[in-house]
Amino acid sequence: MEQKQLIRQYCQQFNMSGINKVIDELITEAEAKAQGYLDYTLSFLRAEADYRQQKDIKKRMKLACLPKHCDLSTYDHSVNNGLTIAKLHQLQELHWMDQIFNIICMGPSGTGKTFLSGGLCFEAIKKGYKAYFRTMDGLISTLKMKEITRTAKAEYKRLLQAHLIVIDDIMLFPVEKKEAVSLFNFINQIYERTSFIITTNKKPAEWAQMLGDEVLATALLDRLLFQCEVINLSGKSYRLENRKTIFED
Repeated sequence: MEQKQLIRQYCQQFNMSGINKVIDELITEAEAKAQGYLDYTLSFLRAEADYRQQKDIKKRMKLACLPKHCDLSTYDHSVNNGLTIAKLHQLQELHWMDQIFNIICMGPSGTGKTFLSGGLCFEAIKKGYKAYFRTMDGLISTLKMKEITRTAKAEYKRLLQAHLIVIDDIMLFPVEKKEAVSLFNFINQIYERTSFIITTNKKPAEWAQMLGDEVLATALLDRLLFQCEVINLSGKSYRLENRKTIFED
């Protein structure tokens, strides 16, 4: 018992919480399998590595601000929105991120744009990428407040280091000129090293109207579309087709 307590103290001293949590199971397993020194040591280190990896994923998931229910393993393939199973699997492999490609998901409301983009962001986080999910309004707010509040400044620095940024519902509402310039400057600063997933129900030709500046819209699209796959989603709204009711039949 003294030895086990001493191990726990060392785990606390060296901040090895993963081993500390499973020390009893590791010792029991080692005794049952008569493990050698190397196997025993490896099991300790693997437990700590697994714990730290899961802890890191949880932290990055929290910072990502993902929408609820964005696990692509639950994707309803019976929905006919124009995205084939083969294309979905290819997107999930994330090879396009290694090539610094962008994805633009276009289509009416309810056709799966947010679910798809959130799911791909989720996949990226699990594979070790720095990925963040932001609404257009949220991103604009960060860009507006980054010189004023510490929270916005820290958020801005995180986004500058991102491997992937999802901008959800871009151009849903008209954007003021000053905000549009800030958005362009931000994307212009990182587009060569960061992948973007854009969701929108507006065609590129309509972006100029939302920004109120055709030249600015053209410059923004030029950077986003340089290396980009445009995915057109179609069909009826999944939410309306599967809406819940409070009444019993």
